[in-house]
Amino acid sequence: MGKSRNTRRARAVVEGVVAEVDGGRAELVPDRDRPRAWTLLIDGAPQSHVDLDDPARLAFEYQRRLGHVVDLLAPPGRPIEAVHLGGGAFTLARYVAATRPRSTQQVVERDAALVRLVRRELPLDPGARVRVRSADARAALARLPHGRADVIIADVFAGARTPAHLTSTEFLDEVRLALAPGGIYTANLADGPPLSHLRGQIATAAARFAELALIADPAVLRGRRFGNAVLVASDRPLPLAELTRRAASDSQPARVEHGRALTDFTGGAAPVTDATASASPAPPPSVFR
Repeated sequence: MGKSRNTRRARAVVEGVVAEVDGGRAELVPDRDRPRAWTLLIDGAPQSHVDLDDPARLAFEYQRRLGHVVDLLAPPGRPIEAVHLGGGAFTLARYVAATRPRSTQQVVERDAALVRLVRRELPLDPGARVRVRSADARAALARLPHGRADVIIADVFAGARTPAHLTSTEFLDEVRLALAPGGIYTANLADGPPLSHLRGQIATAAARFAELALIADPAVLRGRRFGNAVLVASDRPLPLAELTRRAASDSQPARVEHGRALTDFTGGAAPVTDATASASPAPPPSVFR
């Protein structure tokens, strides 16, 4: 009987894990090339990739770009205080814990059922200082201590769309309150032609932060396809030269826009407020094929 249970367990690992969560149908799909690596999908849309044997490995291009921001935030190995709005499979929190031991982190993920699934199937290192809260990202942000976070990473999607209330100047006012002086806000944005959402988000960030940069595939910036773009914002000068070098040398090269070129890219878009906010556009079905 014990052998039968072990056989079923082995088959479950090979075939993956499927569960209903608050946000839809979650799937944990095993990586064929790495024995303890998994991709999390929600309703068929890839959300996160985690390698339990190598948490410093970032498989998704947008996550590597967020990783570049974390790497350049402070000298290598120095602990930081990080807030992750949007949890997924806690990929970036695992990355920070692996590359910056003794960092203090808080992950905010609204989907409580997803949190339970990830904790059970892809447990965090018990030695990592990562606190996970099941709450709305903006509500949790408003309760954070002021002036403490070195970095706030926003990667929040509901049904493959960023909720409207996380796209406004009022939301960024709360981000600024939580950030330490000179702290960095970085966000994973998704858009496609005509890039109205992306332009509006840059204008919104420009209304609240002195320094901005955008990391994206040139094809996305030219409006040729739907894709991700990583926004970086701060009141201190950004490490643009090193960000540019890392983005360009990635296995999926990206461009870093900043300064006048980024201002021109917005095309006169107005900052988004709570009164005018809308969710990011839904990706076309072809994106996930």
